Amino acid sequence: MLPADRRVKRGDEFARAIRGGRRAGRPTLVAHLWRAELDVTNSSVAEARTGPARAGFVVSKAVGPAVTRNRVKRRLRHLVAQRLDGLPDGAVLVIRALPPAADAHGQQLARDLDSALGRLGRRR
Repeated sequence: MLPADRRVKRGDEFARAIRGGRRAGRPTLVAHLWRAELDVTNSSVAEARTGPARAGFVVSKAVGPAVTRNRVKRRLRHLVAQRLDGLPDGAVLVIRALPPAADAHGQQLARDLDSALGRLGRRR
């Protein structure tokens, strides 16, 4: 479970990460990472949120029925919680699940998440 201060809650934050952040796609998910220092579209540093890195999840109906979507979300939330401290302060990470995530095992989701985060420049 992610603490409240580590969750992305507002739609504009999701949009900023998806539209203005870096993206890395894998077979089961797409990771979007937004960092204030990488945002060239917005020169206002005051708008950039400071504090710990935060994460949000997008799991559409294309993934499956509600039970399946919630299971995928729980698995992803657990995996991201373990890796969130490795992200820079103030970063916003949005994970978008793709339909193959419904049938993926936890190990495959973990591999895809690690691969996506590695492509986004996270150092292990």
